[in-house]
Amino acid sequence: MIKGTHHGCGDQNGEHDINSKRPLQRSILSFYRRQVSVLFLVLGVTALVFAQPRDRGPQMRKHTVTRAGSVRLVPATKRPQAKNHHSVRIIKGERVLGSNGIPAHLVGAFPNSGNPHTITEQNYDFKIPADPEPAHRVSPVHYDQGTSGPPNRPLGIALNGVLFDPGTAEFWNGDRDANWNYEALGGSIDLGLDDNHAHVQPTGAYHYHGLPTKYLAELGVSRNRHSPQVGWAADGFPIYALYGYKDPRDPSSQVVEMTSSYRLRSGKRPSGKAGPGGKYDGAFLRDYEFARGRGTLDDCNGRFCVTPEFPNGTYAYFLTNKWPVVPRNFRGTPAELRSETRGQQGQRRDGRRPPRRGR
Repeated sequence: MIKGTHHGCGDQNGEHDINSKRPLQRSILSFYRRQVSVLFLVLGVTALVFAQPRDRGPQMRKHTVTRAGSVRLVPATKRPQAKNHHSVRIIKGERVLGSNGIPAHLVGAFPNSGNPHTITEQNYDFKIPADPEPAHRVSPVHYDQGTSGPPNRPLGIALNGVLFDPGTAEFWNGDRDANWNYEALGGSIDLGLDDNHAHVQPTGAYHYHGLPTKYLAELGVSRNRHSPQVGWAADGFPIYALYGYKDPRDPSSQVVEMTSSYRLRSGKRPSGKAGPGGKYDGAFLRDYEFARGRGTLDDCNGRFCVTPEFPNGTYAYFLTNKWPVVPRNFRGTPAELRSETRGQQGQRRDGRRPPRRGR
């Protein structure tokens, strides 16, 4: 070996030392290993994200009860902490309903054992048609399985600014795709409803699932006269409660109770993966079916008629003593009162209070 000759590599003595390359090789190999690990981590997380159901809201609670029961109501003895504010305006062919969602009547104690939420003021600013028309087809309050977002939408809003929102987010076995949606008034699950058949959403929104008992008393609803208007549906048609004219076209006819044309299905529900099994008894929304002519009202729990507020006639919804109590279908085309683009329950995004009391 010739020493002292420098060839630009090796040691100063001209000798080639292979160990001098090992630190560099190890550094390069370690770098690529880290890059590959990061790549696999990213791919794994991406696959996990895309494997999850999208826009389905919080994970469903799993209930297995299949029988209806008696509804346990919380006494409505509490005064809401905030005052009621609501307004109605007509702007460019739309009826604009503003409210803080707080009733003037007494409510139950919230939170309670069946409902962990506290009533808080809302910022409702709904726009519904001021001159509604019947649609070509009926639209349900309940969305079928496979639809993202909340499984139900509100029917409308009472004149006091509280929502009529009859559906629930509770499903048999927590399986929304199976679509066995529990009925709020079926008594299978304790939802913490108060005497007004109302409770509170996670947003703090107090809302009615059934007859708003104290509000109807406040309005003076009586079997001796046609019901006063109690609210507006999302499609713009008025809502009444319990009593109307026997002849829908004659205001001088006898006042009678309006009755639902729905009934329980006969037989048993499908079982196994297809359903909870057991007798159709009112535990689930799908336990009921429409039987035309069975009562005075149609499949939307309404009819075309004259009313004190609409002497020339209108389509009108009625709250009833028997299911569905709060209508579950729209005769017209409903505005979306619960929309991602307008905020939860149609709240204003700027946080401003709606205009004060009006009618």
